Amino acid sequence: MAYSTKLADRIRTYLAGIPKIKIEEKEMFRGLAFLVNGKMCVNVSGEELMCRYDPVHDEEVAERTGFQPMIMKGKQLRGYCYVSEDGYKSKANFEYWLTLCLEFNKKAKASKKPSKSTR
Repeated sequence: MAYSTKLADRIRTYLAGIPKIKIEEKEMFRGLAFLVNGKMCVNVSGEELMCRYDPVHDEEVAERTGFQPMIMKGKQLRGYCYVSEDGYKSKANFEYWLTLCLEFNKKAKASKKPSKSTR
């Protein structure tokens, strides 16, 4: 699945303006993930944002325009959602989602890296 390079550029530009963070881009989740300080922060999936946020905000974000829950194996994955273009089109809404993701990134745990076999 292709992802929106325009949205990826918008995220890239926004993140470049944040001081003291390390940004890495990686193709994953059938799109482009932006890792901040070694932790998955926000993704571009097709034309949508895929956001990782503090699950305590589940009710708040569910009320926002463009919100779509992330469903895996028939269950809603807390702390993750998709946001359609109408939910991030304006500068204020785009900044809301990126700020939400960056705030959680500060306290999120990094995924464990697979250990290398020493055969």
